[in-house]
Amino acid sequence: MASTLVKTILDVIHNWAEGLAQQWGIPHLFVSIAAWIAAFVFVIVLVLLMVLLAVYLERKVSGAIQSRLGPMRVGPIGLFQTPMDALKILTKEDIVPRDADKILHTAGPVIFFVTAVIGYVVIPWDRAAIAAQVVDLNIGVLFVIAVSSIGVLGIMAGGWGSNNKYALLGAMRAVAQMVSYEVALLLAIVCVVMQTGSLSLAGITADQGGSLLQWNLLRWWMWPALLLYIIASIGESKRIPFDIPEAESELVAGYHTEYSGMKFGFFFLGEYAHLFIIAVTGAILFLGGWHSPLPATMADPIPGFIWLMGKALAVILIMMWIRWTLPRLRVDQLMNFAWKGLVPLGFVAIAVTGLAIGLGLAGGGG
Repeated sequence: MASTLVKTILDVIHNWAEGLAQQWGIPHLFVSIAAWIAAFVFVIVLVLLMVLLAVYLERKVSGAIQSRLGPMRVGPIGLFQTPMDALKILTKEDIVPRDADKILHTAGPVIFFVTAVIGYVVIPWDRAAIAAQVVDLNIGVLFVIAVSSIGVLGIMAGGWGSNNKYALLGAMRAVAQMVSYEVALLLAIVCVVMQTGSLSLAGITADQGGSLLQWNLLRWWMWPALLLYIIASIGESKRIPFDIPEAESELVAGYHTEYSGMKFGFFFLGEYAHLFIIAVTGAILFLGGWHSPLPATMADPIPGFIWLMGKALAVILIMMWIRWTLPRLRVDQLMNFAWKGLVPLGFVAIAVTGLAIGLGLAGGGG
């Protein structure tokens, strides 16, 4: 079946590697380590490709909303513009301020990018197609949240290590904002965990299988959690209207003011990698993950991996639409909205989900 295509490919590669290892007398431990490395390389390549696509779409969407064309000249309809920009970043000189902390200045963008990428190893790309099955077995959701949260250390290291007051102020704003909106994001995810009774992303996906009506998007008691997730994820990813840590009018460029070349590129890649994992996680939590929207009685020629990517892309387009439509908030409005608006909404969402479970409408893991 098409829905098991990714798993079939992974099984073939895994069986081939195990057979080769037995033939050459290589211990199984090294095969497992090699499998993790291969999974991480796959994730890196996937993230880089999605970043290129997201940047191109960002320009085209913003151009359409603002009655402009976007990139048009480099390649057909400007398709090569983003790869050329990537090449430019790779060839730019790495400039480090004289009085900067060189270790923190270098570690900041690396930490930010790596933590944004590690979370992808527990994403269920298709039926049983998870790079880290053991990790996702019990704590897949917590793993994604935990490693994504470590990114604030990279931002703080970059701002502090730059020895620039604007960079430090931008880093402090970013950390305060990300921590605040992560609280609201967690409350939204708690509602999904209550509904499914599982912390496994594969388990959450399985709970929404069978038909389109099983998706959390179409369970009315999950709508407050869905609204909370969308708003909090935009705030946690520091995108307009919540991009005050990078407000050029008052902070130059925020925590990455003193960065150039590939170090700036790591911050840039990390932000879009973070955007992509938020979109993929949202598709898993509320849109059925890799499950097809077609009835189970119909043959589906489209692999589950493609369905998941399509849903994630739809979430990204909605976030881009919001970015290029709404104005930026002030920093006090931003923080008040998180703690006085979204956090209370989170408790309301949990109460509604709990009531639905009590009335027997929701699964609650049963």
